[in-house]
Amino acid sequence: MMRFVPLALYAAALAAYVWHFAVRHAAVGRAATTLLVAGAFAHTFLIGMQTMEFGHVPFASPTSAISTFVWLLALAYLYTEMTTDERAMGALILLLIVALQSIPTLQPGVEERAAVLESPLFGVHVSSLLFAYASFALACVIGITYVLLFKEIKAKHLGFFYARLPSLQVLDSMNQRAIVVGWVFLTIGLVVGAVWASQAPTTDPRVQAMQVQDPKIFVALVCWAVYSFEVFAARRIGWGGRRTAYLSAVGFAIVLLNFVPISYFLTRSHNF
Repeated sequence: MMRFVPLALYAAALAAYVWHFAVRHAAVGRAATTLLVAGAFAHTFLIGMQTMEFGHVPFASPTSAISTFVWLLALAYLYTEMTTDERAMGALILLLIVALQSIPTLQPGVEERAAVLESPLFGVHVSSLLFAYASFALACVIGITYVLLFKEIKAKHLGFFYARLPSLQVLDSMNQRAIVVGWVFLTIGLVVGAVWASQAPTTDPRVQAMQVQDPKIFVALVCWAVYSFEVFAARRIGWGGRRTAYLSAVGFAIVLLNFVPISYFLTRSHNF
């Protein structure tokens, strides 16, 4: 039953963040952060127990990878909140956290680590990608809040979002930083994954399927291309603001497509 505790705390934190977003009361904001910290601690304990049980960090199966991703996202958001003292994005982040954490909580998978996954390179590959995905999730939420605020300012109705969100400049800067961090880790994850695949025993049919034609790998490369263009456009041709926000949303939609339905139903190379 321990696996239900993080989800319950995340759900309570979601309710508190939504309440804080509506009323902007400092005590409610502190309560929301406290609940999220408690959820992250409970999740850390759960992952620690699973690591002791399995002998490795649980991310070999799609279900356990989602749980580890949610944990990293919670930590990444907490770091962002504590360094910026801004809780406005908490409601959207927690909505994503609760939705994704429901999958491993309600339908836990079996963590069976195949021999081909014993290489340390596999751990670097997966952990880098999960951290990249967490950064992209933050960027997506920041982008959504940017668009909401921009539309309110453009319509000259400075009300609900204007009173609750940071400035457009701050949001744009936060979005671009999250994208760059995510792109770096995504690049590391893909390069290390390619090296690991080249060294893995080709007798395993899943290793044989590790080709560009496999949906998991193809979509990952598409994701890298989208974020590479976003980094290039922001630094070389001055893209920012709404364009960066929309690209962040498109990129993370591709991430979710690759992370959930493709991982569960379509890939032949990553169905460990």
